[in-house]
Amino acid sequence: MATNGSTTQSNAGPCVIPPRETHHATVIFVHGLGQNANIWVSTLQRVVERLPSVKWILPQAPTIPVTATNHANSGRPSWFEITELPPCNCYDEAGIASSMATIENLLSCEVRSGTEPGRIILAGFSQGAALSLMTSLTTLHELGGVASLSGWIPQSSRQAMLQLEPSLPVFWAHGKADTEVPFSYAEDGTAFLRDGLHIPESKIVLKAYEGLEHDVNDEEMDDFAAWLSHFLA
Repeated sequence: MATNGSTTQSNAGPCVIPPRETHHATVIFVHGLGQNANIWVSTLQRVVERLPSVKWILPQAPTIPVTATNHANSGRPSWFEITELPPCNCYDEAGIASSMATIENLLSCEVRSGTEPGRIILAGFSQGAALSLMTSLTTLHELGGVASLSGWIPQSSRQAMLQLEPSLPVFWAHGKADTEVPFSYAEDGTAFLRDGLHIPESKIVLKAYEGLEHDVNDEEMDDFAAWLSHFLA
């Protein structure tokens, strides 16, 4: 995934894809386990092109030890520790709290700069999707929505969501052939949104992609772009 010449990134800060027209909305897109934020720039390009008034912020995870199979290393970019894949009920409370604070800080900065919370959408892939879901479903900001690409909602994070009873649009896209985060996690997550949080069915979009493994494809990106356009156009 190549970077775009108009994209900016500091050593400590996120990748930023500025809007080509007057800024009307912001998407914060959170990368997955072991990734660098800037690899998503080219993949998201077909979405970015359809939303010229949207600013994209792609934060970068810290480098920490990860013990999950196929990702074990002395240090990889990761938002929180994962001990195995598919994700188990193990819960890195400290790591998750720190990463949620990072995303909350980005949200607050956007709001302070003049962007209405309802014009901000959180989105992410895999571990980044899990972090986006946990943050958007517990934040006090009334966001415009959240998008999960191949993500999940950790069981241990759900009680805080039940206390707040959030209600916001959700886009959930998932490959049917995913073995790292199986499609059953999407079914479980959307069922929790519907039955546990009582988010109306009309606000939840679940898209399944036959043959797609733990990855994204053009069809998914087009569906993601269409969903974003509905709320941010």
